[in-house]
Amino acid sequence: MPSVAVKLYSVFFKLILKRRLQNRIQNPNLNDEMNSSFGVTSRPEETIAAANPVFTDGVATKDIHIDPSSCLSIRIFLPDTCLILPDSDVDRLRVKRSELESRSFPSNSENGIPRRNSYGSADPHRVSATPSNRRSSYCNGFSKDDLNLISENGTYRGYSPFTHRCRKLPLMVQFHGGGFVAGSCDSAANDFFCRRIAKMCDVIVVAVGYRLAPENRYPAAFEDGLKVLHWLAKQANLAECGKSLGRSPDSRKSDVQGHIADAFGASLVEPWLAAHGDPSRCVLLGASCGANIADYVARKSVESGKLLDPIKVVAQVLMYPFFIGTTPTHSEIKLSNSYFFDKSMSILAWKLFLPEEQFNLDHPAANPLIPNRGGPPLKRMPPTLTVVAEHDWMRDRAIAYAQELKKVNVDAPVLDYKDCVHEFATLDMLLRTPEAQACAEDIAIWVKKYISLRGHEFSY
Repeated sequence: MPSVAVKLYSVFFKLILKRRLQNRIQNPNLNDEMNSSFGVTSRPEETIAAANPVFTDGVATKDIHIDPSSCLSIRIFLPDTCLILPDSDVDRLRVKRSELESRSFPSNSENGIPRRNSYGSADPHRVSATPSNRRSSYCNGFSKDDLNLISENGTYRGYSPFTHRCRKLPLMVQFHGGGFVAGSCDSAANDFFCRRIAKMCDVIVVAVGYRLAPENRYPAAFEDGLKVLHWLAKQANLAECGKSLGRSPDSRKSDVQGHIADAFGASLVEPWLAAHGDPSRCVLLGASCGANIADYVARKSVESGKLLDPIKVVAQVLMYPFFIGTTPTHSEIKLSNSYFFDKSMSILAWKLFLPEEQFNLDHPAANPLIPNRGGPPLKRMPPTLTVVAEHDWMRDRAIAYAQELKKVNVDAPVLDYKDCVHEFATLDMLLRTPEAQACAEDIAIWVKKYISLRGHEFSY
């Protein structure tokens, strides 16, 4: 059974959220002032984690507003492993270094001439190769500390990538939970989860701040997810164009890309993604209602085909999807009053998300098992990992969807975690369960089968 702390937090969570949902349904005029296409991506009561563009804890973050016509935004989580060379490059540098050292240079003991140190100018005093003063073998010889700078006038600027030795990492597009009506990409809980995933999976996480309901109902959140994928494809293409406009190759401190600017002179290329993002290895990850968005984006990416080039969706991870249907499953009956999002509260959320004339628990956005759902055939779907919890009433429908994928030979394993509740992994900043850490590790093992350039030895 879940711990006492989980049970108590669930009780307070349900009381507060249910009252807010009921108020929005009973008083639709509350939404009139904000009922525009621009929308909102966060609630005032949400605890927000500020972006930090330095690698203080191994991950740098920045926020970007990517759509001028709406509030759609993203938060990029860049792990410091992007600064490390692949093993092959490291070995090649070691060979070159050993060749140089084997040449007949006079040593300090010979002729009494001080040998020139590789870390600085000639000095009779030996300079120790400590992390603080040793030149790095990546990013033009700058150390990791040098990349997090305060400029001469004292302005804080954070990490800025350089041209050479920039390691490419896969992209993971993440969609947060919250029943389409709450949550945000920059909430403290989501920030904690994305940092963990970025480190464990060794990927650049792009957390999507989609528009919330009821200010923007279906299909706003789904369209925002697809819009982010198109934006990433555009960024990759701009970065490639920028390379042909870059400075001369012998410029040691040249930019990652040429200066492609808009009418106001602002750069159109996002430097972190241009330097470190690999669009050919893109994974979708969604938690709760975010899994519904991820599945929609995956289907649309299959339909788009080469229109999304160079973005390639190679896999998706659906964590306790927010699926529901008119005909209840066994878990929907047995666990209808389970922790956090119980069934009655979830129906309220769907009423706020779906337009009134379209409200139906068998809506294609809500039930993946309905016949004639539309979209591409299931056999064309990318490999799909499904995460479910023992005490989550939505588990049976998620498992059934994974089984349908397996029937058409799609790699679709299911990870079932005992004594866990809905959102157990994404709310681990509050719940602090060992299963959340194990879940992140299991996701990393499976995902690396599809994003590793040299394959992976683990499988399910």
